[in-house]
Amino acid sequence: MKRIVLSSIALVALVALVAVAKPGFGHLFYNGSVVRTVVPPAASPQTGVDNLYVVMGGTTDQIPVAAVAPGAAGYHGGKWAFHSVTWNTTPYTLRSEAMVLNAQGAGDVTITRVAANDFKCPIQP
Repeated sequence: MKRIVLSSIALVALVALVAVAKPGFGHLFYNGSVVRTVVPPAASPQTGVDNLYVVMGGTTDQIPVAAVAPGAAGYHGGKWAFHSVTWNTTPYTLRSEAMVLNAQGAGDVTITRVAANDFKCPIQP
């Protein structure tokens, strides 16, 4: 009986581990379209080269904005340079790097580079 209980506990632990190890899928805006991430993010502090804008306190449909994606010149496999975007006015949805930079130029947002939050996470168009 003890062996059955221990085997059951081990099986439950294995199933839980496999469930946690599955790739996570998230979404980003890239040039107005939604793209998916294909693997869980991995930490790689201060190594980001592809701009990623994470909009704080934005609209309900706001997701992070990627500057590049596979097939675009300068895409480095999702080595994201993390930029925090905060609002100085009433938020509206930002769907591309151009929109983020235009919002900054208009004074609507402030962009802060946060290298300590850089990470690697490939995306799929």
